[in-house]
Amino acid sequence: MFKKILVANRGEIAMRIIRACKEMGISTVAVYSKADTNALHTQLADEAICIGPADAIQSYRNIPNVISAADVTRCDAVHPGYGFLAENAHFVEMCESIGLTFIGPTAANLATLGDKAKTRDAMKASGIPVVPGSEGEITDESAAQAIADEIKYPVIIKACSGGGGRGLRVVHRSSELKKAFAAAQHEGLAVNGRAGVYIERYIAEPRHIEVQILADHEGHTIFLGERECSIQRKYQKLIEETPSPAVDKSLRKELGRVATRAVQAVEYLNAGTIEFLLDRDNKFYFMELNPRIQVEHPITEMVTGVDIVKEQIRIAAELPLQYKQKDIEVRGHSFECRITAECPETFVPSPGQIKAWHQPGGFGVRVESGVDDQSMVFPHYDSLIAKLIVHGNTREDAMAKMRCALDEFVVEGIKTTIPLHKRVFQDPDFIKGHLSTNFLERFTATTT
Repeated sequence: MFKKILVANRGEIAMRIIRACKEMGISTVAVYSKADTNALHTQLADEAICIGPADAIQSYRNIPNVISAADVTRCDAVHPGYGFLAENAHFVEMCESIGLTFIGPTAANLATLGDKAKTRDAMKASGIPVVPGSEGEITDESAAQAIADEIKYPVIIKACSGGGGRGLRVVHRSSELKKAFAAAQHEGLAVNGRAGVYIERYIAEPRHIEVQILADHEGHTIFLGERECSIQRKYQKLIEETPSPAVDKSLRKELGRVATRAVQAVEYLNAGTIEFLLDRDNKFYFMELNPRIQVEHPITEMVTGVDIVKEQIRIAAELPLQYKQKDIEVRGHSFECRITAECPETFVPSPGQIKAWHQPGGFGVRVESGVDDQSMVFPHYDSLIAKLIVHGNTREDAMAKMRCALDEFVVEGIKTTIPLHKRVFQDPDFIKGHLSTNFLERFTATTT
């Protein structure tokens, strides 16, 4: 087992990783930008080292600085969390070149999965159901137009190197394609340096269902049930739950079977998430494989009892999975609300000094956060400041628990999305489980 791990992240995910390491008896090193000098993760870790100014490009995304921090502090592994360097194949190669273990998938995994068009083709070749669309990468607008005409509108254009909702454009008619194609190319180029896109038929009002998997060096793969992630804004998730109200035991088993085959098709290692679209007829289609820990992983932990971060660390240390598929049982229901520093009506970021902070507690309530009543929320980073997670015996129990927890959550000095979450948990369609990826768009249109 590792003796010392560098946590190459900040905020709530850095806190989550440090806590898991402490429970396993592993020393931790936090990295931080100058803006984060007094951040909570620097105080919780055994050591902390500054890696640059506030700008993430010069600090948290600065590969030489992160590698140097690990070398100077004599770490034998690095956990990237999500975002920043978590899906950077070059970073993994650099770690491997100096004998530093990357806690996550292999560089080869990331190189393959970093190209979403190639990943889609690999899944299709393995018999995984995919949405009808283009074969491979498209760089020419006329080719895009021909494919869109063939598979019929509406279509969705996706940057091959996109992620987190970036480089996605829905096109409803031929006259819109030129502008959308250029926009998806530009965003993919700006974010990840690649202008290639691919095109799929756009499925109207689908559910966003994902399956959590773990895969070790011995070829063992297990799945930990599914998560419903349909409550999202511009492809950014706001509320997640497990199990999905739309998935029964038979469909869950089939989703798990296909997800397992998907990760085996690319010889995937460590924790990952296979994302599917579920249509109105309960047919599901592969969307992408996320090669990292997910923001919403705590809800899966709540219903299965599996500590996903600890399993990540064990797998990276080449230890076998502690669980077999027969050991995994989903118990009860769990929700997660992503609390962000944004205006709840307009989603405009609201950085600033937190002046009061009271987070809820009680049986079945969990808060993952990297801030307190002394913290400054900076404009340089993602606006996520906390994740509020609850667990109940039933979906109804969990909803009641979340309503109480949201009422108890107090944040002053900045605006947050807590008022929006409160309204959603009172909505009749949400209560009935009538969800789709268009839910929030309709909800905000009728409540603002």
